[in-house]
Amino acid sequence: MKILKWIGILLLGIIALALIVAAFAPKEFTSERSIVINKPRAVVFDYIKYIKNQDNYGKWQLMDPGMKKTYEGTDGTVGFRYSWDSKELDKGSQTITKIVEGERLETSLDFGFGEPATSFMTTEDAGAGQTKVTWGISGKSPYPFNLMGLFYDMGKDFDTGLNNLKNVLEKQRV
Repeated sequence: MKILKWIGILLLGIIALALIVAAFAPKEFTSERSIVINKPRAVVFDYIKYIKNQDNYGKWQLMDPGMKKTYEGTDGTVGFRYSWDSKELDKGSQTITKIVEGERLETSLDFGFGEPATSFMTTEDAGAGQTKVTWGISGKSPYPFNLMGLFYDMGKDFDTGLNNLKNVLEKQRV
């Protein structure tokens, strides 16, 4: 019985420590990664501006092929909304909020808790027939979820997605 008491005290101490650390951990997060794709900028942007195409390269979409997806509006235009319900990734939505044709796509990502995050993809010329693509996110994590930011960086997921995007696009014929 004494050991159970000490285990309980230890667990409460660990939880209390985690909550104290979360009180001082950053509440805002940002992450971005880039890659150069051997395709012209117009071809790359015309592909990434369609959110449904993320099913072909996005790490999260590829993690759960059985996820339920719903769409509202016209893909590739401001206001298009892509929602998912997944056993692996829970529920959420992504809405196109801004398009600067050939340059920048911005979306609002709602994971069902806290404020929606802002995600973006940009394209810029990187030499003859090459395009630099940058994929990023920024937002706020509510307490105590901000503690996860100390252990998880979306950058690795962006690297995976960008490498998938590069493979998809470079295999296409223009």
